[in-house]
This record gives sequence, C-alpha cells and structure tokens, in this order.
Amino acid sequence: MKAVVYSKYGSPEVLQLKELKKPSPKTNEILVKVMATSVTSGDVRLRASDFPALVWLPARLIFGLFSPKKQILGHEWSGIIEQIGTKVTKFNVGDEVFGTTSMLKTGAYAEYMCIPEYWNQGVVIKKPKNLSHKESAVVPIGSMTALFLLQKAEIARDQKVLIYGASGSVGSYAVQLANHYGASVTGVCSTRNVALVEHLGAETVIDYKNEDYTNSSEQYDIVFDTVGKTSKSNAKKVLKSDGRFVTTKMLTKESTELLLKIRQLVDSGQLKPLIDKEYSLDTIVEAHRYVDSGRKRGNVSVVVHH
Repeated sequence: MKAVVYSKYGSPEVLQLKELKKPSPKTNEILVKVMATSVTSGDVRLRASDFPALVWLPARLIFGLFSPKKQILGHEWSGIIEQIGTKVTKFNVGDEVFGTTSMLKTGAYAEYMCIPEYWNQGVVIKKPKNLSHKESAVVPIGSMTALFLLQKAEIARDQKVLIYGASGSVGSYAVQLANHYGASVTGVCSTRNVALVEHLGAETVIDYKNEDYTNSSEQYDIVFDTVGKTSKSNAKKVLKSDGRFVTTKMLTKESTELLLKIRQLVDSGQLKPLIDKEYSLDTIVEAHRYVDSGRKRGNVSVVVHH
C-alpha cells in the first residue's frame, strides 16, 4: 500500500510517499480502507516539531526526542471497514466510519490502517450519512475541539460569544455550534474572510486588519480563541465580569459522546464542514505548504481513494 512517512522533523519536504506492507488487524482492531484524511494544525506542528518553548521538551519526549515516533501523520479520517478482529463487536465489514488516530502509533496518511475498536485518547464511530468521505474526514478534530471548549465555557442561549479566528477549522465549527446553542456570535477574521464568516452565521464580523477587537464597546459572555493568537489579558478588555475565556492552547479531550453529538448535528443539517482545498497523497507536500502559509480557510481535505 501507499503511505506518506517522515523520519525527521522539518519542512513539508520531509514527507515521502512510500510503499509499505498492508497491515493486519489485531483481535481488538478494525482494518480501515482510508478514503480521505486531512491536514490539521496538529499534523503541521508534529511534522515541524513546532511546539511552544514551555512545552517543547515534554512534547519531544512524548512524540520523539530526536526523530518522530509516529512516522505516519493524519489525525482524522473517513473510510470503509475491510476486516475486523475476532473480538470486535461494534462494527462490521463494509461499515463506513470516521474518527481520529490520536496517540496511536500510526496515522491516516495511508491507503489502509488498523484502528482499535476502543482506546482512551481517540474515537471511531459510523460516519454521517449525508456527507461524502472527503467531507467526513475533516469533521472530527476541529468540531470536537470547538464543542469541547464551548461546553467548557458553559455556553448558553442568548449569550454573546466572540470567536477569534472564525474562518479556520475550529473557528468555522465554533461559529456554527454557538449558533446551534442560541448564542449571538461575533467573528474575528481577516478582510478576505468577512463574507465567509457572515455566511457561517456570525451576526457581526470584526476585520482584525482594520479594527482591534479589544477596542469593541460590546461586552461578551465568552471569548473563544480558536487559533492560539490572542490572550486572556486581551480578552478581559471585552469580557463581562463573569465572562469566560477559552483557547485551543488548553488541553482538550476527544470522546465518543462528543463525536456522536457532532454527527447528529451534521445529519440534521445544523453543522457543515468547510473545505478550502483538496489534495491527494501524491500532493501531500503541497498541502502542508499551503497550511504552513497560514491562509487556510476551514479545512484541507486529502482524498486517498476515489
């Protein structure tokens, strides 16, 4: 099978397309034919070992001090089950599934991979009925991160929520989810993304190139930094006294419960993935270059099988 591997940290060029042996599932695993995956900020960070100074050493100890332990990236995916282990009870051959590869030894930049039926750090469930594989593949990470942090902030109806970085993957889901909860949403983004963020459902949009959100006269119940580029001290300038600040720099947790809620919202048409560009395993280097550029809107999909 084809897979994209990397044996050292660095620029997108460290990613190499190779022929590897097709894996076989253990008793508790499913063999997935990967139909699509994505390029997330987590993939880019792991490839470059671009960790903040405070966590650089702990992160390197977890993910590989001198070279990456997990040589196949791809944190989220959608695919079809081709084989199941003898102890698997939740799934059948032919099931269309989607999920994550968090803290597993392998990722989804491959034509096939083995995933445990259950493990503590990640999740796999049947994919949304009304999405294609390339759409389903970009849903798990961004949407679960957005939902987890909005729940942490105790989002409620009629609140005022400011979403910083509203046109990115987490941001585009956060705008839609905040709308689902009945909040009034203000999005912060660049000039070229104003119309997009309005289309996602933001009532007000602040163009950060022309206006500093901290100068706003509005007071918000929640400020959600979806790109890790603002701070609690800045957010406090526009937060109500009992307001909450959440950021993607916080620890988040994946769960089957979160992804089931996401799937329900997708199936009911209340949540839609935003795909900016589509690539293949052959053009994965180009895909990483594009995400590195910082110009990504929503998500970048990688189609593995047509």
